[in-house]
Amino acid sequence: MFEAVIFDCDGVLVDSEVLAIRGERVALAQMGLDYSPQDYVRRFVGLHDKAFLGQLRADYRARIGAPPPADFEDRIIDGRRREMGALTVVDGAGEALAAARARVGRVAVASSSRAHFLESKLKRMALWDAAAPHVYSADLVAQGKPAPDIFLYAAEKIAVAPERCLVLEDSVNGVAAGVAAGMTVWGFLGGGHVFDGHGARLKEAGASATVDDFEAFLSALT
Repeated sequence: MFEAVIFDCDGVLVDSEVLAIRGERVALAQMGLDYSPQDYVRRFVGLHDKAFLGQLRADYRARIGAPPPADFEDRIIDGRRREMGALTVVDGAGEALAAARARVGRVAVASSSRAHFLESKLKRMALWDAAAPHVYSADLVAQGKPAPDIFLYAAEKIAVAPERCLVLEDSVNGVAAGVAAGMTVWGFLGGGHVFDGHGARLKEAGASATVDDFEAFLSALT
């Protein structure tokens, strides 16, 4: 049915979203912006930093009634970075990349992470060799998720028509991007940031199915 599988990275291959959310929320709370974990995941997970930080700046102006401090973005990124020492691979990610390549033929990674962070995380978690050479950051395209640009870029690079690509995504923004690209999208629920009802949200965004972990993903991948 598929000729390629395109994986998101954060929250799918590496369990970074739960860490980023924790560090960012602490930094934001110190500046007067409080978000519930569920609302934070719904609104911000899957966005490229440019869009993510832009929305936070708008929230600050709306809630605080003043421009954000000069070091606003640095404090948020520093909060995220402080947590990344605890980064782990999502269980079964390496095996899933290898199995998808063997069963389907081609694999790619299409991520909202900045290019240098994306490469660093995959290499640190010993996933780079399984994913390369088709590893793409939204730095390469005009618009990040939920726009379809990064998925269409990846499909072009691997020379597979979008309708023959399967996307594995953990965020509402990522699912929306894959659907907008004309691809089949499965929602992935194996990351540490997933909360009750998250699967339903991914289906509402357009995921045709959800999988709880990579064992379920490989069982469904034929």
